[in-house]
Amino acid sequence: MTSDTVSAAAAGTWLLGDLKVNRLGLGAMRLTGSAAFHQGTPSDRGRAIGVLRRAVELGINHIDTADFYFSRLRSANELINSALAPYPDDLVIATKVGPARDASGEWTTPARPDQLRGQVEANLRQLGRDHLDVVNLRLMGQDSVSEHLGALAELRDAGLVRHLGLSNARPEHLAEALTIAPVVCVQNRYGLDAADGAPMLHACAARGIAFVPFFSIAGEGREAGAVRAEHDEVRAVARAHGVSPAQVRLAWILRQGAHVLAIPGTGNPDHLVDNVAAGALRLTEDDLTLLGAVGRTAR
Repeated sequence: MTSDTVSAAAAGTWLLGDLKVNRLGLGAMRLTGSAAFHQGTPSDRGRAIGVLRRAVELGINHIDTADFYFSRLRSANELINSALAPYPDDLVIATKVGPARDASGEWTTPARPDQLRGQVEANLRQLGRDHLDVVNLRLMGQDSVSEHLGALAELRDAGLVRHLGLSNARPEHLAEALTIAPVVCVQNRYGLDAADGAPMLHACAARGIAFVPFFSIAGEGREAGAVRAEHDEVRAVARAHGVSPAQVRLAWILRQGAHVLAIPGTGNPDHLVDNVAAGALRLTEDDLTLLGAVGRTAR
C-alpha cells in the first residue's frame, strides 16, 4: 500500500461522546499562514482549500479549529466553510473558546464566562453551522474552570454545543470539570519532546476520555513548526521503516493509548498525505524502546 492510498481509518476510531472519529485528524492552525498561526505569510487560499478537501478524501473526519486561527488574509474557519460545506454527515469539527484577539491579530484579555456565548456564535457564523460538535475551553492560567465551563454547559443545554472539552488543562482541572458537565476530550501539548504531559494522558485513559495532543510533530518548534534538529533515535526508526520522522512521531503518539487522537496541522498537501500514512505505521517494541530514550533526555 502506497502512502497516498492510506486512509485515516487505518489509525482506528474513537468516540467523542456519540460522535465516531478516526484517530488521525487534522489541525487547522497552519492553514492560515506559513509560520506561527497568527502571524506569518498568508498561505495560498486555493492550496489550503485543496488540503481540506483532500483530507476528507483521505478519511479524515475530525478537524480542529478556532475562530482565533487567522492571519492577515486567512481565517481557518472560513477556509473550512468554503472547502467543505455542505459538510459530510460524519465530519466532526472541534473548536476552542477562551483566548481572544482583536482585528489586528493582537491578543487581548481572555473571555469572561459571560463572553463565551459571543465566541461560540462567532464560530457558528464562520463555519456556517447551527451547532458546534465539540467546544474546548482553552484555559489561560486560571485555577478554576467552574464559571467558564458552567457557561458553556448552558450553551450545550441550549443546543448550540453538542459536547465539551478542555485544552491546556491540568488533571485537577479535569476532575473539577467533571463535577460540572461531561467532558469528551482534553487537548494538551504532548509528544516525544514533551513527556511532562503524561499525567493528563493517564487521567484521560482512566476516565475513557479522548486525549488530543497538539504540537506532537513540531515538538520544541511549537507554532513555528518543526524547526529543531531531529533526534538521532527518531531518524533511525524512520530509516528502518522507510518513512519520515514526522510519521514516526505520529505513530508514537497513536501508540500511547487507544484514546489518543492525533491532529497534526499542515497546509502542505504532500505533508497531509505523509501524516495520514502514519496511521498505518506499526512501531515495534524495539522502536518504542529506542524512542523512549528521547523522552528521557527531554525531561
